[in-house]
Amino acid sequence: MWRIIEHRTIEKTCRKLPRETVKKYELWKSIVFRHGPDKLREFPGFHDEKLRGERRGERSSRLGLQYRVIYTVEKDVVTVRVREITPHRY
Repeated sequence: MWRIIEHRTIEKTCRKLPRETVKKYELWKSIVFRHGPDKLREFPGFHDEKLRGERRGERSSRLGLQYRVIYTVEKDVVTVRVREITPHRY
């Protein structure tokens, strides 16, 4: 099993998000906790991908059309650090 460490602001952010987005985030956490972040690639709705540029080393998964969860993976200690849940800028 994986350990998920959320940034201290995630709980406050989730209170402001639409209910559907929070449900999708809870599903995301469940998949990552049980199977690891590699399992997300089997679910095309999450569109999990590596980020480039300033966010190099981080990953992103879709929680809907607008929101993304940004996270990093530490394989040596089996940890996923959730950095933020943010509206995607088009």
